[in-house]
Amino acid sequence: MLKEFQQHIKDQNLFNPEQDKILLAVSGGVDSMVMTDLFVKSGYKFSMAHCNFHLRGEESNRDETFVREYAEKNNIELFVQDFDTYSYMDKEKKSLEMSARELRYDWFKRIAEENGFNYLATAHHADDSIETFLINLLRGTGIAGLHGILPKSGYIIRPLLFVGRKKITEYSQRNNIAFVEDSTNKDTKFTRNKIRNEIVPLLKDISPNFDVVLKKDIERLRETEQVFRSVVDKTKKEILKKKGDRVEISIEELKKLNPLHIFVYEILSEYGFNESNINAICDSLEDNSTSGKMFYSDTYRLLRDRKYLFITKREDESASENYTIENYNTKIDRPISLHLETLRDLRFIRIPKEKSVAMFDYDLLKFPLELRHWKPGDVFSPFGLHGKQKLSDFFTNQKYSIIDKERQWLLCSGDDIIWVVGERISDKYKITNKTKTIYKVEID
Repeated sequence: MLKEFQQHIKDQNLFNPEQDKILLAVSGGVDSMVMTDLFVKSGYKFSMAHCNFHLRGEESNRDETFVREYAEKNNIELFVQDFDTYSYMDKEKKSLEMSARELRYDWFKRIAEENGFNYLATAHHADDSIETFLINLLRGTGIAGLHGILPKSGYIIRPLLFVGRKKITEYSQRNNIAFVEDSTNKDTKFTRNKIRNEIVPLLKDISPNFDVVLKKDIERLRETEQVFRSVVDKTKKEILKKKGDRVEISIEELKKLNPLHIFVYEILSEYGFNESNINAICDSLEDNSTSGKMFYSDTYRLLRDRKYLFITKREDESASENYTIENYNTKIDRPISLHLETLRDLRFIRIPKEKSVAMFDYDLLKFPLELRHWKPGDVFSPFGLHGKQKLSDFFTNQKYSIIDKERQWLLCSGDDIIWVVGERISDKYKITNKTKTIYKVEID
């Protein structure tokens, strides 16, 4: 098994044995102790890390003591961390399994970065990969969840993925490797344990070679995913357009994709949209009356406009807060950066053509001015047009999307909109031959 272990590391290019320093995640169980033994016998450079979640009373402390004694006896550097798992669960509103996972991997990453470890090695083996496959199959994760556990993912490596639980146990017996048993491994209230202790044995009873066949299928799925991913990535580059802090997707181009649902799922799941969201979004593509409809994930918002889907971060959604500008202000930084200037000597004034600069008849203004977003019913007197116009009509004429409308700032004097910022000033507040003082506003 030692040679197979070393060959697996070489075949999967997990790390450079001559140069890289590896941090081993060691619980004290048979899997992690066999992995540690194989690292010792291979002469690789490594240290150990152990997490005590204090979930099993004295048994948790027993595991920590066991790992400490092993590290001391074999002169191996050891990092140990205690976690208040239940407090984290309450704070983050997450399950016990997810809380423990997040706590340990955050700590592992911090230890690796602070101490110069190139990789973190976990003791996941082939049977773990099968269990992960079944868990993801039940949850419905798409093709990405069916490749099982990857041998290498970022800085995390799995050097035991070539072997199953049975051979690991046999190796520990032949080599007299001591380890500790986790009593919760038999507790079927945990999904993984239920699959390991009840579902997998049932499947093996139906098909004795079930695990061998599924391992090969997982490998084929992994290769299939690589081909599939290359097609999806190419499609993303073609139809996703990043405009500042938002993503635009042409509905016309999206509808050309076949099968549509698969492509939409792969594109939008990256932004946290689930199967239910994606089904509704696909339905909206065929119904032009749904223009303006919003869809939400935990972190993103998708807007279905007439020609585009717009994706923005939820925390970036336009705020309803209004901002005031006093006549003594010379600069503001929120919500946009503006330079403000009062001009009294008008002899050499040039009326700017740039949309980023606006000039007004100072004596017509009522301070403080106000910066706000548009609201239904707003009217505006665009420069060059005698009379009022609904702001919504102005936006339509300027070919604004719904997102553009939401993000457009308006500079107001009293109840009047004097500048659609960066676009058009009000004809009512323009400079004339009667103007004595000019108020200049420039976007920084």
